[in-house]
Amino acid sequence: MKRMGQVIQVKPEKVEYYKKLHSKVWPGVKNMITECNIKNYSIFMCGGFLFAYFEYHGFDYDSDMIKMEADPMTQKWWEECIPCQQPVDFAGPEEWWANMEEVFHQD
Repeated sequence: MKRMGQVIQVKPEKVEYYKKLHSKVWPGVKNMITECNIKNYSIFMCGGFLFAYFEYHGFDYDSDMIKMEADPMTQKWWEECIPCQQPVDFAGPEEWWANMEEVFHQD
């Protein structure tokens, strides 16, 4: 299992819409997250930033992310979410959500 942390900004004018959207995540989107071997997925919000945490339980993360990206329901979901977000200044050139380095963990 691999723990993942990611960060992105939420546009101030989209905060309430983003919260409303995530209060009822579409079942097809939730199913695809599970099919792509992601468990224990949470998104937190603080001071204009979104922090995502999830655990990847698969064997080929890149293939699972390609599968998720190709899913029509997920694409429609992202059409709603992407206009609410903007990458952080320190995101890599290919990153939307910037991956975070884990510096401490305790079970």
